[in-house]
Amino acid sequence: MKSAIILIRSTLFNLSFYGGIALMCVVCLPGIFLPRRNAMSIVRLFVGTVYFFEKYLLGLDFEVRGRENLPSSGAFIVAAKHQSPYETMKLNIIFDDPAIVLKQELLKIPLWGKFLAKADPIAINRNNPRESIRQIIDGAIRVGGQGRPIIIFPQGTRVHTWETTADKPYKTGVARIREATGLPLIPMALNSGYFWPRRGWIKKQGTVVFQFLAPVPIGLNVDDTIKDIESRLESASNALLREAEKSP
Repeated sequence: MKSAIILIRSTLFNLSFYGGIALMCVVCLPGIFLPRRNAMSIVRLFVGTVYFFEKYLLGLDFEVRGRENLPSSGAFIVAAKHQSPYETMKLNIIFDDPAIVLKQELLKIPLWGKFLAKADPIAINRNNPRESIRQIIDGAIRVGGQGRPIIIFPQGTRVHTWETTADKPYKTGVARIREATGLPLIPMALNSGYFWPRRGWIKKQGTVVFQFLAPVPIGLNVDDTIKDIESRLESASNALLREAEKSP
């Protein structure tokens, strides 16, 4: 009975989610011609609507821990674990006007890519590592000057909960950003992949946890910065995963 209920709730949500994306991309299309601030209101409306359906159709909510580790003002860098589409739709709820480091191909998605471009992300060419590092650094300097938070996924892609750093190693881009800008760097652990897998129809009810860890120490070189982030993010995310597995 429980598995049948989960299937029904997941199906209702998935239909609402994908149908809602298609509908809003069409209905809100004129928004891409609005000033950026107005267009971002549409993006926030969308992610807020998705959150509503997650909470009341799936029974899936989230909590944020460790906000005291974030700077009270100004730009900063967040090195986030990436397990699911779930967290990408919470970034504009958790943060004020974030700039997300993402692959250029996402901007080419019909209609939705137009709204994504309006969010003024840091888009990179992942097929050219040297060019991508330059794009990351240039973008981070630009966004840092705007006082906006920069969100980067150090492993460069979504990672299954069972995959290790041997499968998806941490990349140096986040350390290069820190080196070029001198901005505070805060790791963000999470356990979203347990509730909303990287791929799959079924989604679980419960509470996703986003946990901000203490800032990466100042003065570390690139290699030591990556080692610090990897060690603490993996440990904290694995602990959150075990917590999720024990949840009712």
